Amino acid sequence: MTRNGQRLLMLIDDDPAQRRQVASIAARAGWRSIFANDGEMALAMFGTQDGMQLDAILLDARSAADRDGDEGDGDGAQDAAPLIAQLRGYRPQLPILLLAGEASVAQAVGAMRAGATDYLTKPLAPQRLLAALEAAVAGSVAGELRPLTEKIPAMLEFDEIVGSAPEFRAALAIAAKAARARVPVLIEGESGVGKEVVAEAIHNASPRAKAPRLTVNCAAIPANLIESELFGHEQGAFAGAFERRNGTFIAADGGTLFLDEVDHLSLEAQAQLLRVLHTGEVVPMGARHAREVDVRVVAATNKRLLDEVAAGRFREDLYYRLNAVTVTIPPLRHRSGDIPALARHLLARIAGQPGLRQLGITDDALALLVDYDWPGNVRQLQNALFRAAVLCEGDALTRADFPQLAALGTRPTRSTIAPPTLAPSGGVTLFRPDGNMRALEEIEADVIRLAIGHYRGRMTEVARRLGIGRSTLYRKLSELGIDSAA
Repeated sequence: MTRNGQRLLMLIDDDPAQRRQVASIAARAGWRSIFANDGEMALAMFGTQDGMQLDAILLDARSAADRDGDEGDGDGAQDAAPLIAQLRGYRPQLPILLLAGEASVAQAVGAMRAGATDYLTKPLAPQRLLAALEAAVAGSVAGELRPLTEKIPAMLEFDEIVGSAPEFRAALAIAAKAARARVPVLIEGESGVGKEVVAEAIHNASPRAKAPRLTVNCAAIPANLIESELFGHEQGAFAGAFERRNGTFIAADGGTLFLDEVDHLSLEAQAQLLRVLHTGEVVPMGARHAREVDVRVVAATNKRLLDEVAAGRFREDLYYRLNAVTVTIPPLRHRSGDIPALARHLLARIAGQPGLRQLGITDDALALLVDYDWPGNVRQLQNALFRAAVLCEGDALTRADFPQLAALGTRPTRSTIAPPTLAPSGGVTLFRPDGNMRALEEIEADVIRLAIGHYRGRMTEVARRLGIGRSTLYRKLSELGIDSAA
């Protein structure tokens, strides 16, 4: 860190445009940037005053591939491994972030084994870069490898989604029932809880399963381009519109469109989206005529959308149009009993990636995972398991394979609780955080939610298994305030 308190980033890249972009993004978070054209120049700069105060390195894979005058494989991520190892040899503790042209598991495995801290892909999203820098210097695992691990296939049916916590199963029951309808669905939950996995399951369980399911991350597209991305444009509709382009609504015709981080839409784009939902017609930018589309919209947000409405950042009429059904996914820390099964499930998926193998996980490692708070939720758990699997030399992951988690510590309240927080099944919470029993009414509500999730919303079967009449079940749903789970 420099004397004025700024963090210092070295970008190894000879592209002036990318240098300006990275420096501008990093400056927003108080970083100052210095530049090296290639690895040789970077190593020479290690001996300068700035070089001795570096906080992180961002290495462009293409520049690493070009350092000997060889274009490499076009992307350069595989060719970056020797340079990463060389940089790591001089500065073992310095975080090194690799910037590559595309996310490739095989390339990332090689880079990480050479010593890369993180792996980013182009086009470089500002939020992603800043999160990666912050995570790297903090020794955190919250942002690691996100673009890469999201490439691991997650096309699951509802029956394949791991989790038995009552709140989680109740959310899945609502989603499964909504899948059969044509109405929009709003999925709320913190970043990383698995909103896109649930959206995928909704699509797969719907009559549209054989039609396309497209995703638009509303936060990753500049505000001036989002309307073109969603609704398309005609040639000459705006500066740079050199040809006609269909938007994702037209491309998803007959299928499902997943709008992630929908709260980032501008008010203008919100108005257009509302019109499409109301009329079923899309008007591309610059077009004179509308085009009819049949698209089921599933939207997701990590904010409470009603708060955004109250603040004037989100249209109230659009909110009520989107939330015909609302599915709220609980954070991972609220269903820690699911972590052992979830960890084994994720490890099985990771093992299918190039260069990786099947690994077990020890009880002491699972205890560490269960005790950690997981601010990044399931996505962070997958990232941590992926990193551990890449670097593991044994046949099973142990506590030692998660040094970042051990250093960050566990939940402070866990050691002060005498009784277990969950029943042995991990299904129904019996105790409050202070160690006292929960009220019978609360436990009964959780049991009913668990049964609804377990029997996938089949209320006759739920009533039979609980030993009560169907009318009694619906009366209890109303009395306990869980009508939405029915």
